[in-house]
Amino acid sequence: MKIKNIQIHGKTFLAPLAGITNLPFRLLVKECGCAVVSSEMVSAKGFFYNSEKTMRLISSKEEEQPLSIQIFGADPELMADFARAIQEMKAAHIIDINFGCSVKKVVKQGAGVALMKQPELAGALLSSIRKAIDLPLTIKIRSGWDASGQDAFRIAQIAQDAGVDAVILHPRTAGQGFKGKADWNLITEMKQRLSIPVIGNGDITCVEDAHKMLSVTGCDAVMVGRAALSNPFIFSQIDAFLETGSYPVPSRRQIFGAMAQLTRSYIDFFGEEPACRMLRGRLSWFVKGIPGCSSFRKRLSAIESGDHALSLIREFETLTG
Repeated sequence: MKIKNIQIHGKTFLAPLAGITNLPFRLLVKECGCAVVSSEMVSAKGFFYNSEKTMRLISSKEEEQPLSIQIFGADPELMADFARAIQEMKAAHIIDINFGCSVKKVVKQGAGVALMKQPELAGALLSSIRKAIDLPLTIKIRSGWDASGQDAFRIAQIAQDAGVDAVILHPRTAGQGFKGKADWNLITEMKQRLSIPVIGNGDITCVEDAHKMLSVTGCDAVMVGRAALSNPFIFSQIDAFLETGSYPVPSRRQIFGAMAQLTRSYIDFFGEEPACRMLRGRLSWFVKGIPGCSSFRKRLSAIESGDHALSLIREFETLTG
């Protein structure tokens, strides 16, 4: 599959997840076989206020290419200027526009899924960005404000007409958030309606789900979000399953190695004190289902240094070995 001029090697995308898909996590997921990694969503307004947080969000490294940076906002000129700045900084290989976030503070700005109520503004925004950049341009949308999917089909057609290069569809309504069930039938219909690539997202909890979505909907690739938190190896597993019909289960050594790698990367990127605060929760993702994980999680909640965290990881690996 190609997105504009970029050849995508594989069928897997990492979903943008606020507070999670930072540079250290993306690098780990890339090593675990993800074809395209995505940043957290980044505010156009934040960039033009010279926000240090915003600059951290768009930090990137060559090893994670191709990287998609997702931006949000409702002002066509501001969004175009932000996209142009990202291109000039050579921070991204793909720019994605958020049409799916249903968090109230984003919707109140007229951004995220609110744009799906305003097709004229959506068209103006996408046309403005397309004129401003040469990079591949994608959008991530929901089914819309009701379950019919008509909002999604309308916005997707506007996007294709504006020169957008691919559409990512999470077929839940604005009101659902992450609740209920994603309607994969809408992905099937979207793929039939568009000539550009369609990436499916929603309810991929395991390797078999990814295979089923690709088979049932005919989508070009799948986007995985929350399932990658406890199993970053899911991306290479999906590719293996598609090629051979089976996939390897990560060894305990691989799991604990990934935990140690993430710990070091977090400390290098965020600094020791803030990294440790975040790692108290992040490291617990990896040990789901391992005997003794409850006790280990309690010990993680008290980590105060990188060395302390690495020591706990080694101890638990020895205990479970």
